[in-house]
Amino acid sequence: MKLRGSTSTFPLIFHLFLSTMVVMIRATSSAVVEDDVKCLRGVQQSLSDPQGGLSSWNFGNTSVGFICSFSGVSCWNDRENRVIRLQLPSMSLSGQIPSSLQFCSSMTNLDLSSNSLSGPIPSSICDWLPYLVTLDLSSNSLSGPIPPELSNCKYLNTLTLHGNSLSGEIPNSLSRLDRLKSFSVANNKLSGPIPPFFTDFDSSSFDGNSGLCGRPLGKCGGGGGLSKTGLIIIVAAGVFGAAASLLFAFALWWWFFRRSSRHRRGGGAGKRRTGAGGEGWVERLRSHRYTQVSLFRKPIVKVRLADLMAATNDFDPDNVIECGGSVSGVCYKAVLSDGSALAVKRLRRSWVGISEKQFRAEMGRLGQLRHPNLVPLLGFCIAAEDERLLVYKHMPSGSLASLLHGSGRLTLLDWPSRLRIGVCAARGLAWLHHTCQPPFLHQSMSSSTVLLDEDYEARITDFGLACLSQRRPVARNGVGDANTMSSALINGDLGELGYIAPEYSSNPVVTAKGDVYAFGVVLLELATGQKPLEVIGNVDEGFKGNLVDWFNWLSSNGRIKDATDGSLRGKGYDDQILRFLEVARGCVASTPKERHTMYQVYTSLKSIDEVHDFSDQYDEFPLVLGKNDLDHQE
Repeated sequence: MKLRGSTSTFPLIFHLFLSTMVVMIRATSSAVVEDDVKCLRGVQQSLSDPQGGLSSWNFGNTSVGFICSFSGVSCWNDRENRVIRLQLPSMSLSGQIPSSLQFCSSMTNLDLSSNSLSGPIPSSICDWLPYLVTLDLSSNSLSGPIPPELSNCKYLNTLTLHGNSLSGEIPNSLSRLDRLKSFSVANNKLSGPIPPFFTDFDSSSFDGNSGLCGRPLGKCGGGGGLSKTGLIIIVAAGVFGAAASLLFAFALWWWFFRRSSRHRRGGGAGKRRTGAGGEGWVERLRSHRYTQVSLFRKPIVKVRLADLMAATNDFDPDNVIECGGSVSGVCYKAVLSDGSALAVKRLRRSWVGISEKQFRAEMGRLGQLRHPNLVPLLGFCIAAEDERLLVYKHMPSGSLASLLHGSGRLTLLDWPSRLRIGVCAARGLAWLHHTCQPPFLHQSMSSSTVLLDEDYEARITDFGLACLSQRRPVARNGVGDANTMSSALINGDLGELGYIAPEYSSNPVVTAKGDVYAFGVVLLELATGQKPLEVIGNVDEGFKGNLVDWFNWLSSNGRIKDATDGSLRGKGYDDQILRFLEVARGCVASTPKERHTMYQVYTSLKSIDEVHDFSDQYDEFPLVLGKNDLDHQE
């Protein structure tokens, strides 16, 4: 009898449950949006703004993403009020660093440089902004110590604090910032020894601090003047030291005389250079130097870790080269005894989150992939428990990113060269998407992962490495946790900033269309010469945003021609460039369903050039997928 009544009330209870959940979700979403608005309102209210640079921030506007149009503010996407970058340099702002920044918890880039800010650096700034990649507080009037808690900003790539009045020592805890690439505390009032972690940084990062000592500056030693007794002791020590030096020199000469033949036979193998992290990871590798390198095509002679160490001069920093994105690891050029060159990538420990068995299985899969437009993985090595090394074919012409955006090298790429690079890179990525079974998603596509061989033929690298990280979110129901999403975006698990598809900010489920979006940004770089996160030169006054925003803005105003790189205009290729930009527009559409597949991208690009023949046996895409799949795959 009781069960009979329950059937009539269940729909009502279920409806009430769903209604409650919807209200809670909307309330949470609204709170997140309101937080970033509260953050910027607090910044405007707490800082003195004599130039009126912040007066244009109008909080009376309640339209979708309204704060994203504020000067100096960039959002994750223009459809939500979630700040990714706040850049307010050289605006004569004064006051202390606003505590309201804690409400911009998704921010990755904070630039308050060249203002008149005073007071201390908040010790809680990394609790407020846990995903910071760049922090620039340089050229202000900040005082007090450098907070040891800055080590909690574990994603920091750039920390710039020069030109302030900071005092005390450089905290040893900053040594935990293992992603740090750029660091400067020059022209402050710092003192004490520089932590060993900063040995490889340039001395200019520490200049202007009379109390600092240690590498890369001068050695640390005693301070004040010498007493008469001290002077006598030093003179006496000098006399005895000279005698000891003569004896030592004789012994050293005898030792070299006895061992010279052995050195000649060893071909200089005894020469060692500590290299990057000499007392750390390189030293740990020495005890594993006899570990065999697993190669996919067996050489006549076995290759061991010792051979790679010798070929890279013990992973000397001078041998660091470009061989893909820096998120996954650092690359070193290895020159073998026969003069041939390889590229050895040391994977970051934070990137490899799978077991050794899984790692070997994944390497086996990647090692079988061979295509003219892929950089071949030749082998790998597992050493020192947490060290993973990948061996690739060396690409002598570097990355597309360095050619496009490096100093003075853009002239090397005329339009036919750029078009060929775009076509060949598209062919490689389309082959991964449409010919492999199961399809390979790149997940880290960028101009840094497009390398060029000696003939400037484009080859894609870093494909498949994403699967090595267990942190990469894989959602079964299409919904991801907010913390997981933010973490994945900052870690580089979903690609480099500037190439991340807009849908990933709310739903980090990797798809082929996410790769297409990233490739579209690469095409825009080729045609415009602009960087993905920074548009400079010939840009309308007041425009802010990234490359895709700028291109869409020009396109919506019927000015797509203005996006073309000025060095390419009027040289007989204008029609081709416009067609190229149309293909790029089909890649960076805001929703995945509007984007082309990589097969469509490749065939469209190939049809632009009527002179060169890009066809080969790989163009047939004989595949596992039918034509309908090629046209509609997501």
